Amino acid sequence: TFFPAMLTLPVGSSATFFCNISMESSSGLEYSLNWYKETNHSQGQKIAEISRNNPQTKTEKYLLTNHTPAFKMEILNLHQNDSGSYYCGLITFFEPDKVMESNRSHLVVTAAPEKTSATDAPDTEESNNLDHIKALLLGTLMLAGVVVLLIFGYLTVTYRRGDVQKPPSENRQAEEKPPIVSVSTVDYGELEFQRDQHTQFPPETQPVDQTEYATIVFPEEKPVTPERGKKHQD
Repeated sequence: TFFPAMLTLPVGSSATFFCNISMESSSGLEYSLNWYKETNHSQGQKIAEISRNNPQTKTEKYLLTNHTPAFKMEILNLHQNDSGSYYCGLITFFEPDKVMESNRSHLVVTAAPEKTSATDAPDTEESNNLDHIKALLLGTLMLAGVVVLLIFGYLTVTYRRGDVQKPPSENRQAEEKPPIVSVSTVDYGELEFQRDQHTQFPPETQPVDQTEYATIVFPEEKPVTPERGKKHQD
């Protein structure tokens, strides 16, 4: 027997069939199991073979595993041209002319399911969201960089101005010189009033009261100080 009787699978998947054999006296008998494929009711074409003593046979396309009395037959990586009818045939060596064929199972390989628009939409939307987030992050980083540069430039200019030009209060303090302590000096002089000795007045002609005048001139480099004025008054 060969089953399941019908399989419908998409491209790229694997199809698994089972072939069961039953003999009244199978012990000590040598046999071989062939796997056939029919397309459009044509003559069966042998595609794989496994013997009784061989645990497994594998090709690029087919995998046969011995689980006596059952044999597992797999078609790997299905293509649409794998569609058709499959069956197994038992060949016994003690009766060379005898071949026992199983029933047929039909395989239909469909095209790979296309992604629906509903499926594509989330992918596209997710991709757009990722691009939007990347652009937003890039713009934020650029804006932050510009702000940092502006702050740095402002601080640099302010610092340089502080070195070149100090605030008015500091400039006044720098320009103000320490007060000059003036030292007052007092000069003492003696005034002499001399009469003209060449002119002699007779006693009777001399005036009773005689007044003499003197002019005191102080140099400009020696100003009259309060102490000197007081002394002058004394």
